Amino acid sequence: MSEGGSPSISIVVPVRNGGPALRSCLMSMAACVPPPAEIIVVDDASTDASASIAADAGAITVRLFEQKGPAHARNRGAERARGDLLFFVDADVVLQPDATAQVLDAFTREPQLGAVFGSYDDDPAAQNFLSQYKNLAHHWFHQRGRADASTFWAGCGAVRRDVFARLGGFDESYRRASIEDIEFGSRARRRGCTVRLRKSLQVKHLKRWTPTSLLLADIRDRALPWGALSLRDGLVDDLNLRWSSRLAAVTAQAGLVTLVAHWWWPSSVLLTVCLAAVLLLLDAPLYSFFRRKRGLVFAARCFLWHWLYYLYASTAFAFAVLRHQWNAHARADAS
Repeated sequence: MSEGGSPSISIVVPVRNGGPALRSCLMSMAACVPPPAEIIVVDDASTDASASIAADAGAITVRLFEQKGPAHARNRGAERARGDLLFFVDADVVLQPDATAQVLDAFTREPQLGAVFGSYDDDPAAQNFLSQYKNLAHHWFHQRGRADASTFWAGCGAVRRDVFARLGGFDESYRRASIEDIEFGSRARRRGCTVRLRKSLQVKHLKRWTPTSLLLADIRDRALPWGALSLRDGLVDDLNLRWSSRLAAVTAQAGLVTLVAHWWWPSSVLLTVCLAAVLLLLDAPLYSFFRRKRGLVFAARCFLWHWLYYLYASTAFAFAVLRHQWNAHARADAS
């Protein structure tokens, strides 16, 4: 506990080649009021100067000499921490000055609270289209999510240290930045922990998305493992897995089928137009948000990319489910 009797906060930052973004991240932590009890940076075998940047900023620096992913790095940071609350922050975000105050307020208001997390803000740092689209979509879905959450986000999320230890930390089988935080939140809820989404707790994302990095992250690191996780824990009607999003994914797949069918059935283009209209209506509030933030042309581009997102994400998700079922049958046959 701090001298004033409130819980003490240990900020834990996993980093792999953080570069200038890490410096900005640590500078934002220095401006937080009240200040954290300690800042622990776990360097996941970086090949750049991340460890030196952390040390120069006055952070406790834990160096790992074999890259094992952010789940492993966060767990090592948690082992080193002395605070009552473990505040996990990604190395490519900037905190608001009141971030620690908001975390303390959340746990003070709810003594039985196990974990709390926030979201990206609505003003992403990178100005290219995909970075704006991806981060604004994240902000939108989190701002509409249920406060009583069934997930967790380690980009900006805090957990009571005793709860974290009881749950066994993050699953280190996730060797890349993936859904280790989602799995942790789902496991926490299944074990009876209260997890809250605090919508006023927002951070600025500094990452610049490219088509390659976004597709790899969405397919390899999210949709595929999320499909496997859903078979264990089920799907929750929240965030970007609400029924409307699931229906939109089916609509997008049907639209692709009718678009391809146009080559031998020209009138199918009318079905494609109708399905596109349904897709637009299902996510109309999201596109209206995009238009308000960045204009009509940006919103139109988002509509096209979001349709593509539904196609590749739902295909990968379905593949993961089928692969899991195939492996389960194979194991049953072998036994």
